[in-house]
Amino acid sequence: QVQLVESGGGLVQAGGSLSLSCTASRSLISINSMGWYRQAPGKQRELVASITSRGSKNYADCVKGRLTIFRDNSQNTVYLQMNRLTSDDTAVYYCNVQTFQSFGNFDYWGQGTQVTVSS
Repeated sequence: QVQLVESGGGLVQAGGSLSLSCTASRSLISINSMGWYRQAPGKQRELVASITSRGSKNYADCVKGRLTIFRDNSQNTVYLQMNRLTSDDTAVYYCNVQTFQSFGNFDYWGQGTQVTVSS
């Protein structure tokens, strides 16, 4: 089975930056979108940013202007550049890839990486 491996999480001071990456163990086909979600304790998982196979990007309002999503040309890796981080950004971040299958859409998920912003 395809696995999504995340890296780049850690501890950073408020106002600092982090870069997350997510790489598929093998090439994926029929990709609809790639993106990043996050979940803090006691809160629901929320969409942070996504990018479609055609390059259209979508961001949560609270991260616009601070976080940027991009991918490599092969679509094997998706990145999240995070700048001017605040304590509200503290969460576990999950990589997501949505694909088209014969039975319908199917989502792949990364293992999650912890981002902690100190103040």
